[in-house]
This record gives sequence, C-alpha cells and structure tokens, in this order.
Amino acid sequence: MNKKILIAASILGVLSVILGAFAAHGLKESISEQALGTFETGVKYQMYHALLLLFVGSSTYVSLSSKKAIFYLVLVGLICFSGSIYGLATNELTSFNFKSIGFITPIGGLLLIISWIILLINFLRIKTDNL
Repeated sequence: MNKKILIAASILGVLSVILGAFAAHGLKESISEQALGTFETGVKYQMYHALLLLFVGSSTYVSLSSKKAIFYLVLVGLICFSGSIYGLATNELTSFNFKSIGFITPIGGLLLIISWIILLINFLRIKTDNL
C-alpha cells in the first residue's frame, strides 16, 4: 500500500507542477484573471494533498486502514475538488458547461477534510509510549 500511495503522490505532484506552469504560461492570455486565480487554487490544493500522501505513505505512525482510507478519500476528493475547479476556471474555453457539475466541488472538499480528520484520529490513538 505504501508504494501505491507514494507513486500516486509523485504523480499528483508532477501534475501539479505541469498544471501550474500551464496556467501561468498557456492560460494567462485565454482566461480572466479571476479564472486564473481559481485554477491556481485547484493546483495548490492538489500539491498540498500530494505532500499529504507522501507523508502518509512514508509514515510508520499511520495505520494501514487509515492509510487506505486517506488514500482513496484524497484521490476521489482531488478529482472532485481540483478537477471541477480546473473545469470551472476554463469553462469559457470548452463546449461543456462545467457549471452544471459545480456542485461536486464542495463534495470533493468535504472528502479532503475527512481525510485530514482520519489522520488526526489516527494520531490521537497513538500511545505515547510508541513515540
């Protein structure tokens, strides 16, 4: 499981850098300043959660069941949250109206919040003797 989490974290990190560069150089002239800021928010949250997965995948303080839950919550959460933000920010460039699926953005955000809560609960359960 650790290897899968670390690979996913690396892929999400690489994609964050690529999407950030694309926004700064490729989208700058094509979308509004506000839409560009929105797109960059999606990139930031993707990178934050790539780093979270790097930590989770390499930590001995996180139980296997928590690792699995966090992994899947972060993946689905990022697809819903950052993915919908990317679509909404570039809505004027596509023929699909991403505003029609904008309701999934907060669902993705909630999944990301739950992943952090699971991590917190996992840490609260650690016996102080094990630290």
